[in-house]
Amino acid sequence: MKRLAVILLTTTWAFWAPTLNAQAPANGPASTTSSKDNQASIDQSVALLRQDIRSSKKQAIAASLDLTDTEATKFWPVYDQYSAELSKLGDQRYSLIKEYANGFGTLADAQALSLISRSLALDEQVAHLRSKYVPIVNQVLPGAKTATFFQIERYLNTLIDVQLATRIPVVQEQK
Repeated sequence: MKRLAVILLTTTWAFWAPTLNAQAPANGPASTTSSKDNQASIDQSVALLRQDIRSSKKQAIAASLDLTDTEATKFWPVYDQYSAELSKLGDQRYSLIKEYANGFGTLADAQALSLISRSLALDEQVAHLRSKYVPIVNQVLPGAKTATFFQIERYLNTLIDVQLATRIPVVQEQK
């Protein structure tokens, strides 16, 4: 059951990431409407896939974290709040990836530095969010289960990050 949930999560992510490569900028004014429609379609697909990933991630956590009924009743509302906050940071990350994809091939040094600085700032915000939620989760779960939750959550996010990283070309490849 645990492996199935993880496989489902990574498979869902594998379908999401290639859409990033489909964001090559259109050339010419005739393609502007088509480009906007294409971008809207990509955004909609990404939103649906991110929702699927969140659902798969929750299933994987449920399958991996052995909660009593009492713990589950208290934990899942906290998890949903945490997930919503993490999703907002994911929105910012997706915006950065879109900006990178749209500028790929023409990124100047200053733009590349801005993108990496903002990406690192988002990483810090994610770490801060995790730190913020450790005591909150620990109010509803014992310490070992709190640690287990964050291990599982970190593991799943690492899988997602690896899938994404393998599909985003490095800046130097634009030249």
